[in-house]
Amino acid sequence: MSALAIPHQEDSTPENSGVEFGRSAEGFPVARLDDIVMAMLSSREGGGLLASAWRVFRPLADLTRADFYVYDSTLADENAFRERVLETLEHRRELRGLDRQHIRVHCSTPWGPSQGATIYAEGIVSHSTAGHGGFKLTAERNGKVHPMLRAEGGWYEEDAAWAIVAITYPDLFTGYERRRAKRTIKDSWPDAWETMFTTILQPGESQEKDRRDFDKRHAGDWVVISAITSDQEKGFVQVVATLGGRRDGKGEERRFLVPSDEYRVGRFGFVLDEARHRRHDGPSSFLGWSR
Repeated sequence: MSALAIPHQEDSTPENSGVEFGRSAEGFPVARLDDIVMAMLSSREGGGLLASAWRVFRPLADLTRADFYVYDSTLADENAFRERVLETLEHRRELRGLDRQHIRVHCSTPWGPSQGATIYAEGIVSHSTAGHGGFKLTAERNGKVHPMLRAEGGWYEEDAAWAIVAITYPDLFTGYERRRAKRTIKDSWPDAWETMFTTILQPGESQEKDRRDFDKRHAGDWVVISAITSDQEKGFVQVVATLGGRRDGKGEERRFLVPSDEYRVGRFGFVLDEARHRRHDGPSSFLGWSR
């Protein structure tokens, strides 16, 4: 099977931690924590993909890839999988010690009608909707949020802004949630983090700062904004690029050909080398390209 280099282990390894580790019927690592099973599935890019499922009670050795339907983060190796499983165990244990109350309420949110709510504390409520969700803080609670992070109206969406609530009220969150919140603030609001903690984030410590540095260094370079396998030139990817990777439609767009085995999107985009990557003005594989 797979891109994963996984040493042989026993099929089932119950541990004092309360986690049972093992191997699936297809050979990938699996683990059980009460009513959750987790797995490290192979990934085409190498490493693995964290997956999980709820209330699957068959023996670990009988599980297959089809049993897992919730996909999460990527994993570097099996050690990272085991660490992630134990981190989840820690998180679930700490949750039991928090006084979160799940209720039904009828109210509007920026993401639609609330379909359920969790009270973290007085004045701090997390709402879920059909498509999204987030926190609502009362005016008093919102006043405690750092001005550089404070949202007018007290709504904080669940993808990233939830971390603002967690970093403001850390005692209401588990250790796992606090670690994720710190990572999210660094990545998304580095200026606020540096101000709040009187520190300077170094390269690699903040996605947003690294993106700004990339944009500054490559402002005069052609950066790919779209790519497709070329039908006209076999073995090449046809790309559309703009200076600095602008996507506002105001700058010039050019097409280039990049060897397929060389093209990798990269963290912030693929930077073209005009000395090696051939400009392409011929027939296009892009629908709607009119030049």
